[in-house]
Amino acid sequence: MNGLPIPGTPGIPGTAETADTAGTAEAAGAEPGIRGTRGVRGIRPGRRGRQDERGRGEERVRRARAPRTLAALATGALLLVVAACGGGGSSEEGGTPGKNGDKGASEVRNAASAAVVTIAPGDKEKGVATTGALKVTADKGRLTTVTVQDDKGNPVDGRLSAGGASWEPLQHLAGATRYKVHAVAKDSEGRESAKDTSFTTLVPKNTFIGQYTPENGATVGVGMPVSINFTRGITEPDAVEKAIKVTAEPSVPVEGHWFGNDRLDFRPEKYWAPGTKVTVELDLDGVEGRPGVYGEQAKSFSFTIGRSQVSTVDASAHTMKVVRDGKQIKNIPITAGAPSTTTYNGQMVISEKYSVTRMNGATVGFGGEYDIKDVPHAMRLSTSGTFIHGNYWASSGTFGSANVSHGCVGLRDLRGGGNNGTPSAWFYNSSLIGDVVIVKNSKDKQIAPDNGLNGWNMSWSEWTE
Repeated sequence: MNGLPIPGTPGIPGTAETADTAGTAEAAGAEPGIRGTRGVRGIRPGRRGRQDERGRGEERVRRARAPRTLAALATGALLLVVAACGGGGSSEEGGTPGKNGDKGASEVRNAASAAVVTIAPGDKEKGVATTGALKVTADKGRLTTVTVQDDKGNPVDGRLSAGGASWEPLQHLAGATRYKVHAVAKDSEGRESAKDTSFTTLVPKNTFIGQYTPENGATVGVGMPVSINFTRGITEPDAVEKAIKVTAEPSVPVEGHWFGNDRLDFRPEKYWAPGTKVTVELDLDGVEGRPGVYGEQAKSFSFTIGRSQVSTVDASAHTMKVVRDGKQIKNIPITAGAPSTTTYNGQMVISEKYSVTRMNGATVGFGGEYDIKDVPHAMRLSTSGTFIHGNYWASSGTFGSANVSHGCVGLRDLRGGGNNGTPSAWFYNSSLIGDVVIVKNSKDKQIAPDNGLNGWNMSWSEWTE
């Protein structure tokens, strides 16, 4: 064993050499001070006697050496164990210089972090507000990690303040939802302090949703806006609009505009480019739209812009030019509103299509002037009742020569509709919801932008103000 004294090593106390001739003599019974066996040889016994005596003396020496040698080995082993357990003394105790500095650094590293993490709301708290309640702060340190997730693992995005003193969410929280918070801060020595909490948001007693158009997966015309009608009047429009995201691919700026307190439309500056894919994310769950009334929707939908088709009705010329992807493909004779019931001017978007529908004048302020139960190939252009539709009751000579309707745009058709080869049937089959119909040269005002999906009648500056 390395480090143990080897028996017989000169100069090391406790080895076999300490059992010298004096010790041997004492073991043999000689007088003190007489070295070894010389005193024995002075008796001069016979040869055999001397040999026997010598043998007995050597045996006594061996017996005397054995305990001392074992004691030496045990003492050496004990010194090694003490040295190993001691691990080295300090410089004051004769140890390696510089160990005190290492010990001090170790004590600093092992000390508790001075950073204190605070999370609001408190742990296990219930009925927490969905906005303004969640905040994480660090005292005597800076935040390095903050994660917030609901029970489904959906993260809540947030923002750290300059220097990492605080963290706040970038969005509202969902209602009736449990959240977990994990936060870590470091003090000036780099020591970490962590905290984990959970809380549950309030259960709304009053809610609202947004009813939207177009439908998910639809292919629509270039004039189709995203239009959302809310089931409750909104008094916090900024919070609601912030919770709705509309993106386009290829990318184009899209902005929202409020019509009153219950309708929000989105569109780009110009008509959508054909082939554009539009995605709408409704993150309304937990949004307080008005005091005590919270959204309960969390969904997304998308739609695709088809080919471009823009048709222009000239009310004075009694014609409609159909332009698809920049090229005119048709010029159709029409009849517009009569002088007493003129057709609105402006850009109008097809919002509904009916192969056959009933039109009753009483529903739009015309009393009993008409009630036609089977109007063919009807497409809505305004909320107030403007349509472009088939007309089978006027003479064929009317189209292209006179305006006789109650404000709609009429195309020649046959009763019963269907694929009957008439101009109305062709236009109906060639049109998409979201296609644009422009009316000009009518002796009427421009249609209001909120009368149907007709926000295109506002300039971009008006739309975004």
